[in-house]
Amino acid sequence: MGAAPSTPRLGAVAGAPASPGAAEQMFAALVGGKAYPISSEFWRQLLELPLTQQWPRDRVLQACHAFAQNNYHTKHLAKILIHLVWCLQECMAESSHAAYRKAINAAYISSIFLKFIIENAKTDNWQELSLEIDNDEKGLENFPSEQSVEYFLMRGVLNYIGSVDVSPESCYLHHELLNLMLVLMSTQLCSGPSPEPKDVHPFIDAAMLQDSSIVSSVVQKLLLNFVKRPQIPLNGSHPAFSDDGGPGVLQRVGSAAANFVLLPYYTFNYLVSSNAEGASSQLADNSLLVLLILIHYRKCITMSESFPSSDVYTSDLNTNVKDAPAFHDNPYYKALSNAKDSQYDRADVEGNAQNGLVVRLSFASLFDALGTCLKDESSVLLLYSLVHGNCDFQEYVLVRTDLDTLLMPILEMLYNASRKTSNQIYMLLIVLLILSQDSTFNASVHKLVLPSVPWYHERLMHQTSLGSLMVVILIRTIKYNLSKLRDVYLHTNCLAILANMAPHVHRLSAYASQRLVSLFDMLSRKYTKLAELKNDKAIKVISDQIEADNISDDTSTELHIYTDFLRIVLEIINAILTYALPRNPEVLDFFNSRMDMQQLDGEWSVDKVLEVINKNCRSWRGEGMKMFTQLRFTYEQESHPEEFFIPYAWRVVLSRGFSFNPGAINLFPVEIHVDDEPSGEQKV
Repeated sequence: MGAAPSTPRLGAVAGAPASPGAAEQMFAALVGGKAYPISSEFWRQLLELPLTQQWPRDRVLQACHAFAQNNYHTKHLAKILIHLVWCLQECMAESSHAAYRKAINAAYISSIFLKFIIENAKTDNWQELSLEIDNDEKGLENFPSEQSVEYFLMRGVLNYIGSVDVSPESCYLHHELLNLMLVLMSTQLCSGPSPEPKDVHPFIDAAMLQDSSIVSSVVQKLLLNFVKRPQIPLNGSHPAFSDDGGPGVLQRVGSAAANFVLLPYYTFNYLVSSNAEGASSQLADNSLLVLLILIHYRKCITMSESFPSSDVYTSDLNTNVKDAPAFHDNPYYKALSNAKDSQYDRADVEGNAQNGLVVRLSFASLFDALGTCLKDESSVLLLYSLVHGNCDFQEYVLVRTDLDTLLMPILEMLYNASRKTSNQIYMLLIVLLILSQDSTFNASVHKLVLPSVPWYHERLMHQTSLGSLMVVILIRTIKYNLSKLRDVYLHTNCLAILANMAPHVHRLSAYASQRLVSLFDMLSRKYTKLAELKNDKAIKVISDQIEADNISDDTSTELHIYTDFLRIVLEIINAILTYALPRNPEVLDFFNSRMDMQQLDGEWSVDKVLEVINKNCRSWRGEGMKMFTQLRFTYEQESHPEEFFIPYAWRVVLSRGFSFNPGAINLFPVEIHVDDEPSGEQKV
């Protein structure tokens, strides 16, 4: 598999096992300088190789360099991608083991060389891919001359993913295609954090141009994979990979990881796992990653571009902001936003079925799947995308009586905020903020009683309401933010959720009430200190007046922030007292005087105290309190959400094992570490 080209021995019997020497020659020819026509027997023999040979890392690097250099002339990348689509078409037509093997090998080999070229490209328009091919070349009769290679590829791959169910026979191919999709879309990692008209992403742009029927089927299938979590067979005798029933390369990835072309460029340790659970979720996990990248992509419209007339890929103009960038609509996000519950939307489904535009799946199954997976960051991002973008799913969540299915994992993650990134905390709080905009939700969480909260260690919580737990966790998050992150946006979101909940509080626990009062006490003490500091600096004579002005400005800004925080907390307490006092006897220090007025034979008991308080709650008027309009905060997405969500989605992908040359990443800042290992591999 060196850089020196050699001529493979052609004409071998189809299906016959290839010797190590023959396989060596085939790969040398693939990366060499001789161009093989697309109709050559070479491609069949290459794709039928069992790929059980192992090569050291330095030879893999050498081969990738040779392939990238010679591809300008040979166009072998474009040719193998075309063959991949033909193999997928063959799989859909006959589903033979031989067809699966060729398709898997084509996807696997393509992803290796594609990833290397993308990571090492020097041009912004990806000329190194050399995807242009001479349509007059013999053998292109089944290649539409009006289509580009990238469009033809994405149509074939997406059509297969969206049309073919995952089965024990097809699961390996589905997995390779999902991995390939991540490689194809990874050109985004090389662009800046803000999408610009000059950005070129040939493959994901081609994906955005596909027919609406393909788009909706892909979104549906990726969601179903996430929900159903199909398992990958772990036996080593799958006939698609080894004619004699022995383990092929896909079963030997674990032992061959440092040898063949999987590492260091491609670090999904995907088919070998120490337990069935780890492997069974990989298809679901990668399906979700591909979906997140697709739905959050944004394509800028150039000033000279004529807006497409297709209803699939239309313009999304922001005409209210001067010189604001314009974007094409994202059809995958639109399909997710329009997804319907298959169990309760029969009329609409039947009316739109002929257009193939409606993504249909069980919201109940999706809700349950999210509840079991929310500790994973990618699942939280999917939940946000659904509750923010899909009104039907949001309404479905709000009417569920088992809201703890979603909320308990979220609250547990916020409880462990110190182990999370600020972006993770943002997403969790935004989901809660969106849900808290609904009064039914706010009432429901206080009626749902939790027998215990095993992960809360500061004190035992028995028979506490979900709403009381939310109040405790949100206040805990605020205090953590004040001491560690000091992020105003995060703090405001916490207070906004509490403010939305306040008028609907029902039987707030004594512990939650105490935490709310302690929050006010902490903020007031901080405010007092800042006010004193500002006054001291105002009267203190400092020789450097410029420095004094800067310090004073910083103090004034922070003082203003704490003023707003205190005002919101006071209004939260006010809302509880004015709108929800009769439902919250645990809050009432006011009633001490009523207790003193009671004539009682014998000693007081807890039950008797609460009886008196409950009785006096009904007569509470609160004339001395000002009746404020109920605070109500709503979540509005930033004007340029793509600047957050595109980098965030790719950070999630990288955190799940997808490796990429950190020196090539421009989408967000990365810290480059050099390992002490001989390979010298760099990691993000």
